[in-house]
Amino acid sequence: GKAYVREKVCQEYKILGKENFRTLTIIDTSRKYSNGTFQEIGHLVREIVSLAETCCADGADPSCYDAGSTALSEKSCGADSPFPAHPGAARCCGQQGLERKLCLAALRHPPQPLPRFLQPSDSELCHAFRLEPREFADRFLYEYASSYSQAPLPVLLASTTTFLSMVSTCCISPTPTACFLKEKLERKTLSLLTLTSNRICSRFSAYGKDKASFSSLASLAQKIPTASFEELLPLAEDAAEVASQCCDSMAEDCMQKKLLEHTARVCSALSARDGRFAACCRGKNLMENHFCILAMPPAPATRLPEPPEPTNKELCAKEGALHATRFLFELARRHPNLPEAILAKLYDSSVKLRGECCSSKDPSACWDSKRQRIAAELFPFLAKADQLCGLYHKLPFLEFKKGLRDSLAQAEPEPSPAPLEQLLEQRASFASSCCLPDAPPLLCASKV
Repeated sequence: GKAYVREKVCQEYKILGKENFRTLTIIDTSRKYSNGTFQEIGHLVREIVSLAETCCADGADPSCYDAGSTALSEKSCGADSPFPAHPGAARCCGQQGLERKLCLAALRHPPQPLPRFLQPSDSELCHAFRLEPREFADRFLYEYASSYSQAPLPVLLASTTTFLSMVSTCCISPTPTACFLKEKLERKTLSLLTLTSNRICSRFSAYGKDKASFSSLASLAQKIPTASFEELLPLAEDAAEVASQCCDSMAEDCMQKKLLEHTARVCSALSARDGRFAACCRGKNLMENHFCILAMPPAPATRLPEPPEPTNKELCAKEGALHATRFLFELARRHPNLPEAILAKLYDSSVKLRGECCSSKDPSACWDSKRQRIAAELFPFLAKADQLCGLYHKLPFLEFKKGLRDSLAQAEPEPSPAPLEQLLEQRASFASSCCLPDAPPLLCASKV
């Protein structure tokens, strides 16, 4: 209701004070509208801060906030609105009063596929900072928060605050180089936390909890194919639980605390089983250990017998989802280079197929027809995708492209040059974006 919205904003404003409230508003708005321009975000921040400053003052008219936020929603719905454009705004603007305001407040841009923030050199940082300190801080907050828009708000706030503190300290220091070196070392854990939590929460918001758990399971299966489903499933479920508890949490240390506990569990479960995990888990800094595991490339392919396929009866039983996930796990560990986007697509298809066949009049006949198509079309496709990403990991990019051109030319004995070049660019673009461990989930889903 009205009072709650006003009370929440005014309570924040009074606790934080104007400057901190403004900083938080820049970060929060840049996260929500991560594709907005710096100017658009600036317009919105000025309006929000001005509204809080005027209407949260002692003795302000109780109707001030409601009237001001209504005017703000009118401005958002105007044809020449200076705020970030959003395709969902038209739907919100068809509503009235509080419904419209809450609808507009809930809008979010999809995250940027890849972070665009590039940290300038120390001398460039200091030059920009000395020139216009406030403009420098605002632009940094905007660029950093929109680049890592899925990282939890407390993580972003801590990361940006310490960065700006480092710049303002080191740019007036008599020995800036030594100062930056020391401060960057101290910020390392926080920088890694921002990077990894942005990645974890991007997947969680794109996938939901069950699919995020499968994504972690598949990734572990490809890194340690000798481990069993029973060993890896609890670790994958634990990773999804961390995301569900901490991605939207306002608790200051939720992500760091839970992620470090999760890393300790992974290390104690897998270090003795695999030398690469043991090497990653040796460090004293658990955050660095977690990052090392995330960045670990898939293991070389191992010779494993053909995976047993779940029966029609098993797939439609109470534990059907578990049987389907186990089979996808078996596929992932036999195809270590299969990109996450393809495995995620397989997961969606298995959910859809179970829905179709298990609710049909004759589930067995339905499954039998699907299995024929899977054997004829899916398995050759998986082998090709596995090979494509395997080549990409193994070769420098230009060599990879040359090898790809040769294999495409052999597959199509007399292709006309244009489609060959088109196919080559398409495959190379897919590999360079989606074969990587931190591939953007939404972009790659559309490329599969």
